[in-house]
Amino acid sequence: MSFSTMLSQMSQGMLSTLGIFVLTLLFSLPLGFLIAFGRMSKFKPISGVTRIFISIMRGTPLMLQLMVVYFFPYYLFGLPIASWRFPSIVVGFSINYSAYFAEIYRSGIEAIPKGQYEAATILGYSRVQAFMKIIFPQVIKIILPSVTNEIITLVKDTSLAYSLSYMEMFSIAKQIAARETTLVPFAISALFYYIFNLIVTFVMEKIEKKMNYEK
Repeated sequence: MSFSTMLSQMSQGMLSTLGIFVLTLLFSLPLGFLIAFGRMSKFKPISGVTRIFISIMRGTPLMLQLMVVYFFPYYLFGLPIASWRFPSIVVGFSINYSAYFAEIYRSGIEAIPKGQYEAATILGYSRVQAFMKIIFPQVIKIILPSVTNEIITLVKDTSLAYSLSYMEMFSIAKQIAARETTLVPFAISALFYYIFNLIVTFVMEKIEKKMNYEK
């Protein structure tokens, strides 16, 4: 197999990998905020449930979580799961990463002195207004490095979709490598992940510099 043919076959897998990455961020970032607020809730049942959820998501392998999400409809309701493969991957990744983002958000919110809320109240802001206009921008600035690390990890973790026989880039690289007895597909995939993470790092650093309004 020529290099161009190999690259052409893997390009489809690259698009699948990008799809998993983009959709996971789209769902997990806002979901993480909801979970973070639940975790900080003074209502014990809500904070307790979210605490357990975060503990399970962070304490069990992502590959196992993907398998549970994928086979859940079949074993519980007897539903066909052939068309559920890609949605289950997105759901599995999203709930896993939302737990990590929730803890990052929580640490950022709790790092802001409570006196700032009191000062905002004195200035006539409601609690929601104080959070959105005063607290939230500071939280984003604090958590950006940690969020960047998680996003970089997500780029690499997309390869775990192979556990559900989904044809993303790493799965295709494995098939080609086994068929052609060559390590070139793995080299191509490694280069893709590396370049992808360089782009992610570059974009996040640009955002971080824009948020660094103190300089």
